[in-house]
Amino acid sequence: MEEKLIAPCGMNCGVCISYLAMKNDLNKQGFARKYCAGCMPRGKNCTFMKSQCDLLGKGLVRFCHECDDFPCSRLKTLDKRYRTKYHMSMVENLEFIKEHGMERFLKKEEAKWRCPECGDVISCHNGLCLHCGVDKLRQKKTYRWDEQ
Repeated sequence: MEEKLIAPCGMNCGVCISYLAMKNDLNKQGFARKYCAGCMPRGKNCTFMKSQCDLLGKGLVRFCHECDDFPCSRLKTLDKRYRTKYHMSMVENLEFIKEHGMERFLKKEEAKWRCPECGDVISCHNGLCLHCGVDKLRQKKTYRWDEQ
């Protein structure tokens, strides 16, 4: 896990299906996936929230937790969707970073998202490792957590 892959909203782009698809070059394996290198590596201050937040839009804060309105209603809505569907909380990520620092956060994320089969990274969006679980995705291109 890399610090530059932690978005201002607390999203760990390193576990995003679009980032992992790019990293594993799924399109060369017969998929037609949209790739994304993450907000910060693409020079974007924020993809999800910049239009509603001047601080993020102008790059005046690195993380949402630096704002007096943290967590704002937009972040709470995004966080609720990710907690419900994707087994992660952006607000919890940001609170952990604020309290314990980036280095400890990255170590925690490495352990949380490590594939138990091969040790590669699993995606927060579908729970699959694109190294050893790509056949499940090939069988069902809209694979979600815990589907058989």
